[in-house]
Amino acid sequence: MGILSFLGFTLLVGVIAYISTLKTDENTSDGYFLGGRSLTGVVIAGSLLLTNLSTEQIVGLNGQAFTEGILVMAWETLAAIAMVITAVFLLPRYLKGGITTVPQFLERRYDTTTKAITSGLFLSGYVVVFLPIVLYSGSLAISTMFDVPEMLGVSKRMSIWICVFGIGITGSIYAIFGGLKAVAVSDTINAVGLLIGGIMIPVFGLLEIGEGSIGEGLTTLFKDNPEKFNSIGSSDASVPFATIFTGMMLVQLFYWGTNQAIIQRALGAKNLREGQKGLILASFIKILGPLIVVLPGIIAFHMFGDTLTNADEAYPTLVSNVLPLSLVGFFAAVLFGAILSSFNSALNSSVTLFGIDIYKEYINKEASERQTVKAGKLFGIVLALLAMFIAPFIANAPDGLFGYLQQVNGCYSIPILTIIVVGYLTKNVPAIAAKVAIISGALLYLFYVVLDNVVMQDGFPLHFLHVMAILFVLNIIIMLVIGKLHPREQAYEQQYTQEVDITPWKSVTLVGGLICVIVVGIYSYFS
Repeated sequence: MGILSFLGFTLLVGVIAYISTLKTDENTSDGYFLGGRSLTGVVIAGSLLLTNLSTEQIVGLNGQAFTEGILVMAWETLAAIAMVITAVFLLPRYLKGGITTVPQFLERRYDTTTKAITSGLFLSGYVVVFLPIVLYSGSLAISTMFDVPEMLGVSKRMSIWICVFGIGITGSIYAIFGGLKAVAVSDTINAVGLLIGGIMIPVFGLLEIGEGSIGEGLTTLFKDNPEKFNSIGSSDASVPFATIFTGMMLVQLFYWGTNQAIIQRALGAKNLREGQKGLILASFIKILGPLIVVLPGIIAFHMFGDTLTNADEAYPTLVSNVLPLSLVGFFAAVLFGAILSSFNSALNSSVTLFGIDIYKEYINKEASERQTVKAGKLFGIVLALLAMFIAPFIANAPDGLFGYLQQVNGCYSIPILTIIVVGYLTKNVPAIAAKVAIISGALLYLFYVVLDNVVMQDGFPLHFLHVMAILFVLNIIIMLVIGKLHPREQAYEQQYTQEVDITPWKSVTLVGGLICVIVVGIYSYFS
């Protein structure tokens, strides 16, 4: 029954996504990479949320909540503020320039070499870190929920390999052969399912704890585990309170404002108004995120305690224990959709970056749009295969899946954010400053990661989010000094390409401000 509902729902989403692409010209860059610049606010919000909300978060963050409690909600709640900043500050500038990729702006602001270095950093981050983690965490969830080792009579490790390739091949078909429109439409359908399914898990968990009463379940959870509901945490927590004011906001701004896999949804907006509505709607829903990615981890701790040796198994174990058998197939299908979403969104963005920023720029300058799209698809196939072979080796990552992902991402997130912020806020900083900042930022952070994980037995004394903030400030100072000593010959002025209407949504500042107040209120309540 579970397998049939899983296959039925997955097939339905695929058919609807395929039909939605029939009217879009997939042989042009705008058609394939940006959905024909036709995405509306609701579609953008759904795609943003599901691109973000995948198993590396659902499994990884609930695993951290199992260990540490509600303090890890910072990864979710503070995202809403970053999305508001993106809607108000960054998106109007992106759409004014009519860009398809973030590195395209860097080419106009600095030069083609800066663009190529940035695209290379993005791509290496996707293939070595992000894509394999999405595949591994998704496989762990599916394997545990369906008890694949028992079903197929294979070892736990072999079941991970089977699930990795099943997810990887399916996701590749969506991303490589369907383009952004197929990805965005399937995301929107799955987003509704994931929100419903994701909220069902803590509801059934609380009913289990409260013996049929959600209220009793919450009371018991709070009474028996008070240490799990402290948003401040101790100094040795994975997210110390002070990091909220340093590297945490920088990570959020990079992720929601400059990460190609995320911002590509908003770049495909039919106009600025729809793009801003999409980001603001997504930020409001994001505030509810801890109900899905934090609370189940605490419920799992209450129910299973020390019986689980691997914290990352907390969520799939909870699902298989509290969800009625008739709903396991549906939820697995929705979770599968979320896994595919993060995988195919990053893959689609990788195809975009390679096709536009590398193939057309350095390999075949005379390539037609059809040739560019074809080259991107071939590259996507190679990238997907690499990610599938790397994924199974991520088992037993230090600090859990989510912590590992966030730490390693710093190698490219902070350098890229630095040169984009300086690029928009200054007019005279030259290309050489961007090259120095992005290379020094990546190498210095890599040096820190090696010190923290290999050289120092007790770990580096500073938290990685503090290190990110220090390197961010250092890189900005380096860029400004170079800009002062060797300014651009001609000050940079951004041109309006008139690709889309950039009239802003009149309520964006008011609604965005309200969302920020709600976030502060939630944090204060649990402090």
